[in-house]
Amino acid sequence: MLMTTNRPEPAEAGIGLAGGEAAALYRLMTWLSPAFPVGAFSYSGGLEWAVEAGDIVDAASFGDWLTAMLADGSGFCDGVFLCHAYRAVEAGEDRTLHDVAELAAAFVPSRERQLETSTQGRAFIETARAAWSCDGLDQAIACCEAPIVYPVAVGIVGAAHAIPLAPTLHAFLHAVVSNWISAGSRLIPLGQTDCQRLLAMLEPVVAATADRALAATLDDLGSATFRADLASLRHETQYTRLFRS
Repeated sequence: MLMTTNRPEPAEAGIGLAGGEAAALYRLMTWLSPAFPVGAFSYSGGLEWAVEAGDIVDAASFGDWLTAMLADGSGFCDGVFLCHAYRAVEAGEDRTLHDVAELAAAFVPSRERQLETSTQGRAFIETARAAWSCDGLDQAIACCEAPIVYPVAVGIVGAAHAIPLAPTLHAFLHAVVSNWISAGSRLIPLGQTDCQRLLAMLEPVVAATADRALAATLDDLGSATFRADLASLRHETQYTRLFRS
């Protein structure tokens, strides 16, 4: 029988971890693991077209593409939406959460990216409600009339479980980058060692992007990854496809 969980209390301590840190770490590792059933493996975020078009041909060009996506594209924007959704739930600001969810759902450049982020968001919310329910989660979800996109979903669930914002954001960005690299490993293709080198190379970029997102207002939203947006649009009519985006 599945059991629901309540908001983690400070007394929930693991050996070597203070307070609720053990529960928070366990949940973040679970929710943002490739094994968590959001279907992330089905999407490439436009990478498939970029590889076919010759924009990405090896580990070096792939690293440049991902750096731009993180710092100046959807990585940063999704991080901002996660932070603002989290803070709205934490403060009990239902109207603000509704507005953030609505803006995030409208902020994607193509139909396939909309499918990608809304499908993953819905799957994340449904699984969290079924296996990781907690006080306040249903109320927060009910505030969002628009589709709950993936970063907003993670922000809502993280806040409802009282997991600190900074590690929630870092774990989310790590999961996003890991999925991009996984898609690239199949498309370019790349070996496992090259994939790990890319993940290591992007560590400071993830950290810097998270810091910017934590300090950003909604007025700071914006991207400059036009080629990636075009890749997402053109993937819709690509003749042969392994991925849904």
